[in-house]
Amino acid sequence: MAGRIVLVVGATGGLGRATALASAGAGATVVLLSRRVRALERVYDEILELGAPQPAIYPLNLEGASPKDYSDLGSRIRDELGGLDAVAFAAARFDGLMPLAPIEPEVWLSQIHVNLSAPFLMTQALMPLLGERPDAAIAFALDDPARIRRAHWSGYGVAKAATEGLFSILAEEHHEGPVRIHALRPAPMRTALRRLAYFGELADAQPAPDAAGAALAWLLSGAGAALRSRVLDLSSEA
Repeated sequence: MAGRIVLVVGATGGLGRATALASAGAGATVVLLSRRVRALERVYDEILELGAPQPAIYPLNLEGASPKDYSDLGSRIRDELGGLDAVAFAAARFDGLMPLAPIEPEVWLSQIHVNLSAPFLMTQALMPLLGERPDAAIAFALDDPARIRRAHWSGYGVAKAATEGLFSILAEEHHEGPVRIHALRPAPMRTALRRLAYFGELADAQPAPDAAGAALAWLLSGAGAALRSRVLDLSSEA
């Protein structure tokens, strides 16, 4: 990935951090995007310790972000880094298992926005910038459909099911051309999201998200072109 500029959305979460470290370790210049500045700074320092190219920090709260914020993001990346080669969507909002009936409208709207609308709007805003590269990639993180379509997965489950549809439509629309679309379905992994859903599970019952992060980074690399418009499903290996 030497020479590639990679945006990792949700870079401070379990999967996002692992993707950022794997991308940087492979030689990419990584743009770290998340809402928490101090957490971004910790990932930034970890990347520098790898001896990787200096990353960039871009604080942005997806919950309140507007289409203009995503357009401004593209302009900043163009002005400061000269372009963009790849985007990984690893951000998620999950508030724990809850039935749909009593969910607060504000929580529902935020879950749908962060997990579905924000990735779409950011993709829409960044597509022209990505299209300037000869080989650009966008990768979405999916979840196990057998799990998230069950009771109590609330707005997160609905949004993640819709994200799979978003991926499929974009993949067909970009089956050729400079921008390729990918998706990753990780195996169960040790993240804050899983702890909320499986609060009775032992902390080390699942592996760290390193393998999933490396797989997501691979999809963003030139080698990932072999899986254009396809889902890399690691869950079947679990």
